[in-house]
Amino acid sequence: MDSRPEEYELNGDLRPSSPGSPGASPSRWGRNQPINMNHYANKKSAAESMLDIALLMANASQLKAVIEQGPGFAFFIPLVVLISISLALQIAVGVLLIFLVRYDLNNPAKHAKLDFLNNLATGLVFIIVVVNIFITAFGVQKPTMDMAPRQ
Repeated sequence: MDSRPEEYELNGDLRPSSPGSPGASPSRWGRNQPINMNHYANKKSAAESMLDIALLMANASQLKAVIEQGPGFAFFIPLVVLISISLALQIAVGVLLIFLVRYDLNNPAKHAKLDFLNNLATGLVFIIVVVNIFITAFGVQKPTMDMAPRQ
């Protein structure tokens, strides 16, 4: 078996002389075509968007629970502020991911901009995680109904 690394052209296609290229014998995984990095990045961004939506829904539920408890709850203001920051950052990351998906990774002229946007999205996601750790630390509990009969 040839242990030489596969050689790729700038557009992501395998060079014709490369062992995994369409003109060569099939790879051990049965793929004759190279990985399309643009397709991979789009899938990654779509998965990240789905996780962002799940966290957005969880934060909306937490905000509802805090508002139901009312201003009498000890951490009402900090939780409303933290959840609002988290929601705003999640919306910003969602918009950023839409822009990331729309750009073509195979265009070298856009690599610097895409790298910056990807680093920005990663930084914002880290901040969202830290904010949500604080939300969890303050403890969002839904108000419990007193089910015992009153006499």
